Amino acid sequence: MALEDTHLDVLQNIEFAIASVYRERGDLLDYHVMRALDALIDVYRAESRGHIPKPFHLPEVESIIAQRVQEICEFRLGRTELTAGNHAARAEIKTAAEIVSCLRKIRKSVDRWNSRGGKQGYLQLIDEYAK
Repeated sequence: MALEDTHLDVLQNIEFAIASVYRERGDLLDYHVMRALDALIDVYRAESRGHIPKPFHLPEVESIIAQRVQEICEFRLGRTELTAGNHAARAEIKTAAEIVSCLRKIRKSVDRWNSRGGKQGYLQLIDEYAK
């Protein structure tokens, strides 16, 4: 079964977080998303292997993306709650390895759409769907 079939909700959550930054910062580039995702892949890959993740240092815009995506990842790992109004959101708990798979899937999508659509090809694509 494809990753999109088993973890579509996680993929959508992550892409919504990325799209929210793009809507605030129209100068955002796919490259910024790539670097933020790479940092988070390293964090959760280390965790899934039982290692202590290395801290990452990113420029401001990449750090904002990483922070928003990490909030989603932590929620999906069952470590934090997200609130919408007065209601706490609940979701199926995922493993760090599943989070890494989702982050990698999105990272590949960024590469693909960047090569097809230019510097903001991926961002323009998800902006249409992540509303």
